[in-house]
Formats: sequence, structure tokens, C-alpha cells
Amino acid sequence: MVFDKDGTTTIVDQENISLAKFLENLNNAYEKIKNDNIIVNLFSFTALTSSDVLEFLDLSNTHRGSNKSFVLVTNKVSYDDVPEEICVVPTIKEARDIIEMEEIERDLGI
Repeated sequence: MVFDKDGTTTIVDQENISLAKFLENLNNAYEKIKNDNIIVNLFSFTALTSSDVLEFLDLSNTHRGSNKSFVLVTNKVSYDDVPEEICVVPTIKEARDIIEMEEIERDLGI
């Protein structure tokens, strides 16, 4: 698992491991990055379904509950295929844009 910190945002990339192992590693490393906005880059997974994305829902809800952004990046699953509680976008740029918008909303108390 690779962490790339940029300001208040951490991008998490995975190495060639299973989704279950990646999620386990992410949960174990969460304490280190819990105070940052998190972008999880899922591009290295060649086969990804909406059910796979839902595996991140608990972690996403926990993180968003602490007033931080949690965004998954994949072009294998559309945001229309998952509940609105979990944020899925097709590019890292869009993930950064979502975080920027959410930070503005938090600053404005929206």
C-alpha cells in the first residue's frame, strides 16, 4: 500500500493484492491517515463491481462522520451503481475537485 500525502489529502494506491487484503491493510493503516481527506485509487483492480465498492462503505461512513472526505477512484463502476453515501469518481482530478467542494461546504457550514 502506497500513501501519497499532499497537504490535507492522502492518496492511497494499492499494490497487486486482492481487494479483501487491500481493504484489510487500509483499515489497519487508517489511524495514520484518519485526519486527512482520503482518495483511494482503485485503478489497478482490473475487475471491480459495485459490490466490491460497497466493501468500503463502513470505512467511508466512519471517515465522513469525522467531517473528512473519502473518495474512491475507479472507471469500472459508475457512481449511479452505488448508494450516494459512497463517493465514486472516474479520475484523481475529479476526486480532488470533490474534496475541494466538500471543504468549501464544511467551511460554510452547509
